[in-house]
Amino acid sequence: MTAPAAGTGPSRAVVDDGDVAGLGKARAMAFLAPALLLISLFLVFPALWTLYLGMTNYRLSGSAAKNPQFVGIDNYINALSDDRFFNSLGLTLIFVFGSAVIGQSALGFAIAWTMTRVRKSVRAVVEFFVLLAWIIPSSVTTFLWYAMLDRSDGTLNAMLSTGNTAWLLDYPLQSIVVFNTWVGTAFSMLLFSSALASVPPSQLESARMVGAGAWAQFRDVVFPHIRGHVLTNTLLITLWTFNTFTPYLLTAGGPDDRSNILPIFIYRLALNDGALGQGSAISLIMIIINLVIATVYLRLLKERKS
Repeated sequence: MTAPAAGTGPSRAVVDDGDVAGLGKARAMAFLAPALLLISLFLVFPALWTLYLGMTNYRLSGSAAKNPQFVGIDNYINALSDDRFFNSLGLTLIFVFGSAVIGQSALGFAIAWTMTRVRKSVRAVVEFFVLLAWIIPSSVTTFLWYAMLDRSDGTLNAMLSTGNTAWLLDYPLQSIVVFNTWVGTAFSMLLFSSALASVPPSQLESARMVGAGAWAQFRDVVFPHIRGHVLTNTLLITLWTFNTFTPYLLTAGGPDDRSNILPIFIYRLALNDGALGQGSAISLIMIIINLVIATVYLRLLKERKS
């Protein structure tokens, strides 16, 4: 009889077969099956269907709707040689950088940082109104912004005494950048509030005692603790903003395609023009861009952890 090795506790043998939960393959697969089914139904199948449609000349009406023909990668070549696609891609990058990376992140952090220095009652009121912008339905939010930016009786013109300035016509891209910043700031504020709460007060107090200013406290104490939250927040709001369709309710991509970001461009191409095959091809390009963005951020997160 072989005695158990010293320091290993009871003599029960532990088999390292990778089955930590001890469920066995059959029961483990049974637990995973519902999730795999949902992922297949709502993610894998639509992606494969998009890939298929992108290789056909499928249209909403006409003979191509009844008998779509396989065209290979022609739709992708056409998309990459279409000036409208690159115009939309450029507008989308500006929209994402302006409203998500700069707008939502900066404003969300500024509000969260300010709320750490005010009374609880003030913080509760501010957080309520910021969250209100997040939970109001998009259709209602759009109506409010129409009232704000209206040329004749708009609130903004009344506040700035700018006469009959047509903000949505003269500054369509800037309008949807501010609109999306206003809508999405609540998420960043909540995430940064949680992150700032994890910063040890003793370290901040020590920094103040040695005479560190606000910038030095942020750079040397706060940021090292919230760096992971910053990356996570930037990843999520970048992807959400890249795919958002809400600005369509405000400008519909116009005027003259000046706010025609990619989701709106695909919608108009596929449903207004009926070119479902072409729209699907651009959708797949969008998915690839999303994957590239996610990969870059995840790599940065991994490097930080290592």
